[in-house]
Amino acid sequence: MAFDVEHVVGEVRNASDVFLRPRFRALAAADIREKSPGEVVTVADEECEAHLGAALLAVVPGSVLVGEEAASQDGSLLELLAGDDPVWLLDPLDGTSAFAAGSSDYAVMAALVVRGETVLSVIHQPEYGRTFVAERGSGAHELEAGGRVALVPGEPGGRLRGAVMRRFLPPEVAKAVEENEGRFQSLEPVTKTAGIEYPAIAAGERDFMLYWRTLPWDHVPGGLLISEAGGKAAHLDGGSYRPAQRREGLLVASTPELWERAREELGVNEPAPTERPRTRDGRPLARPSQPKRGDQASVMTDQ
Repeated sequence: MAFDVEHVVGEVRNASDVFLRPRFRALAAADIREKSPGEVVTVADEECEAHLGAALLAVVPGSVLVGEEAASQDGSLLELLAGDDPVWLLDPLDGTSAFAAGSSDYAVMAALVVRGETVLSVIHQPEYGRTFVAERGSGAHELEAGGRVALVPGEPGGRLRGAVMRRFLPPEVAKAVEENEGRFQSLEPVTKTAGIEYPAIAAGERDFMLYWRTLPWDHVPGGLLISEAGGKAAHLDGGSYRPAQRREGLLVASTPELWERAREELGVNEPAPTERPRTRDGRPLARPSQPKRGDQASVMTDQ
């Protein structure tokens, strides 16, 4: 399939310049609302998705769009990922809470999925002026004024540097992470937004990260960036992460060897894949609380 990568990059950058940066640290209270418990959305998210979504559809005639904000209202849009039409996945403002709080750690992420395979991803960090592009079979690059710079992870030294998004971990995984935390040089309790973390992993600035919730607009763009940079993003049983598949638990590392080492040192594993009930926007329903029984008491992290 032919598409103009530079055109896509230009549309992503333009949308951030027009709809995000002017509102950064300038949002009114009325510009922010809660769309679900613990999840906020701003007018910047919605305006950027409307404009950039239309622009991406024009790049690939016959394509369809799964944007985070639209899918939050209509979870059936996720079914498009299993269809034959090319699908644009769009997170118009990854890190909305950070954006609303005035943190520079936000991004715009877009990916093109064709018959279940991600063929292109673009991650743009507006406040840092950094853009990362991955094309299937062509490697991962950071775009700079002089052209493309290939992302090549460095060699790790000593103990691993990692991060775990603990908010959504089930009790048994949270317990294993807590018990093994001392094995690492650093193990941040909360990761930054995916649009910041994935490029850091691809460039070897961090060795690994563990997520539990795997919404496609959060992980498909970075997943291709990682794989094309020579890293690995996979479920805890080693199974491949696929856009249309709704499975929880995703471990990401800058190399396959570090992926294996991180899984072992975290002490985490996953049984045969199972489906959990979903909300209408495709998010997994909360797990029921588990009773405590003596030494088997569950250890929960902050939500």
